[in-house]
Amino acid sequence: MKRLFTMGEALIDFIPEEKGTKLKDVGGFEPQVGGAPANVAATHAILGGESFLLTQLGVDAFGDKILDTLEGAGVKTEYITRTQQANTGLAFVSLDDTGNRDFSFYRNPSADLLYHPSQIDGIEFSADDILHFCSVDLVESDMKLAHEAAIGKMKTAGGTIIFDPNIRLPLWEDKAAYQETVQSFIPMADIIKVSDEEIRFITGIEDEKKAISALFTGNVKVVIFTKGPDGSEVILKDNTMFSHPGYTVLTVDTTGAGDAFIGAVIHKLTESGSSPYSTLAETGREVLGFANAVGAMTTMKKGAISSIPDKHEVETFMGGLQ
Repeated sequence: MKRLFTMGEALIDFIPEEKGTKLKDVGGFEPQVGGAPANVAATHAILGGESFLLTQLGVDAFGDKILDTLEGAGVKTEYITRTQQANTGLAFVSLDDTGNRDFSFYRNPSADLLYHPSQIDGIEFSADDILHFCSVDLVESDMKLAHEAAIGKMKTAGGTIIFDPNIRLPLWEDKAAYQETVQSFIPMADIIKVSDEEIRFITGIEDEKKAISALFTGNVKVVIFTKGPDGSEVILKDNTMFSHPGYTVLTVDTTGAGDAFIGAVIHKLTESGSSPYSTLAETGREVLGFANAVGAMTTMKKGAISSIPDKHEVETFMGGLQ
């Protein structure tokens, strides 16, 4: 069976009880388990795939909540470690009237950043496996070194590597260093997922088409380009392109929508009998349609993992639109 390994932060998102209020003025928050790698792993598991999360949590109540939530979603947690040297990461979020977000992170450092390369020594990858990671935990830390070790190990095994930069500018004081770090990891991936809101920062290129072309460097064979309510595209290295317009829904909270989208893409890749590249080359539009549905449905409720639909709900949603 094809397996997904996601790597990076798992944290608590404190979601505001009201929209349209600046973060400094929010009166109350609701804690929700989040962190892009955790969200992606949960999406893949809820849709029926086998997911493992590689991260570290503090020995605290928030870490307990994350473990309980992930296990409830079906994520395998045996590779999640705990430490007393730092607390579990927190993020406070505000929502504008459209459900878009502003973040304030608390991690100085958080437990995930102390995850050491040696902690993946006992993990065995195979050629059927997929490793997914983002940029939030690529700050200078043991966790960054652990990413490099895991990527090297997955590459040696012949598996597929997916990089979703998931840009979070408030976490980096030096924006140029952030851009350079993201650019240094892009060539290590087989598939890049990037949004229209972040591609110019990542590449430094204003023209959208030229910016997408610039991502085809090193091992990159596929770029998955998301455009919020305007849908998404799959662009292959040979310039073959598939697109899907997306779905219009009543948006409550966009937290985790992009993570749910790529988690749904990965579900389609792991359930396929073909390689990830062949699956996208043969059924790219169908994969995007399914992933757009999952992402859209996630925005209809508050929170990330708590709003992920199961496969039956997705099929019902898509069937109702036909």
